[in-house]
Amino acid sequence: QVQLVESGGGLVHAGGSLRLSCAASGFTLDSYAIGWFRQAPGKEREGISCISSSDGSIYYADSVKGRFTISRDNAKNTMYLQMNSLKPEDTAVYYCAADPLSTGCHRVSYDYWGQGTQVTVSS
Repeated sequence: QVQLVESGGGLVHAGGSLRLSCAASGFTLDSYAIGWFRQAPGKEREGISCISSSDGSIYYADSVKGRFTISRDNAKNTMYLQMNSLKPEDTAVYYCAADPLSTGCHRVSYDYWGQGTQVTVSS
């Protein structure tokens, strides 16, 4: 059974850091595209960082570029999102996702999703 389980969300002051983790089971992450998405209240779910399944290229949304880093540990079958210099506008539910074929960072191209974890940044 394919499963993604997230952890690491929470409440942090502006300027602080958090690291989100997403443990995969039922499949091997290293051959999949992986991505992190977020959804703020009243807004659509947006892709903020993804690694392509075809060439391993990494995408960052402009809003997080230079502050967030996506990575994965194949030995642990886990993906991460390191978030630094957090801002109040980063407040959202964060989701990890994986797909065997995706080459972009659009929610419609990802089949497997984590349950979401809340990140709240206070000013």
